[in-house]
Amino acid sequence: MKADPGAQRRLLDLQAVDTAIGQLDHRVKILPEHALLTERQTRRQALGQELVAADTALSDATAAQTKAETDLAPVRERLARDERTVDGGTLSDPKTLRSMIDEIAHLKTRISTLEDEELELMEAVETAQAERARVMADRTAIEDEMRALIAKRDAAVGDLQADLADRRSVRATLLAEIPGPLVDAYEKVRSRSGGVGAAALHGRQCSGCGLEANPSDYEKYLAAAADEVLRCEECDRILVRTEA
Repeated sequence: MKADPGAQRRLLDLQAVDTAIGQLDHRVKILPEHALLTERQTRRQALGQELVAADTALSDATAAQTKAETDLAPVRERLARDERTVDGGTLSDPKTLRSMIDEIAHLKTRISTLEDEELELMEAVETAQAERARVMADRTAIEDEMRALIAKRDAAVGDLQADLADRRSVRATLLAEIPGPLVDAYEKVRSRSGGVGAAALHGRQCSGCGLEANPSDYEKYLAAAADEVLRCEECDRILVRTEA
């Protein structure tokens, strides 16, 4: 392939821009905020599961407390009724009165037991409420962190994208200055050579692979016409002579 030496040297400018674009694309992908957001999202999902468990525990505790209150109400009513009967003095039969007094004592014991159970259930409800509040606070804190990280990530991506836009604009200008066949050859080599399609020849060394040409190959490079497009015998990249 033949190409003007100046156009060949412009390939190095194009390569520099493409390298910079690749580096910027990579920086967008490896921003630390990406990993931090993934970690926070995992934690948020775990807190979501904890919230479901906390809601269930609170619901169960509340239901148990409500049941205890429901169970206690008729016992209190019966005690009040029995006490009114005894206090009213309407019971003339000693045996019936004794039975009623024994029942009142039993009801008072029953009420005391139920009230103790109700107190324990009230404490369980308070504990469940506190646990739910903790989980909610933790999730809110995680979500606040995520919003801050998203804002920081978006700002960093915006800056990098602006830089990318500038580099791509420069690339478009360079492409207009380099013959199409030379660009096509460069792109083909770049696609299979880790993003580097053109390399400078510094003395006997290729800047693409870093290897020095053997004497025979180097003599061939020197003997080639100025407009001959050289290829590195080691890595097959387009080899650009930088000396005029």
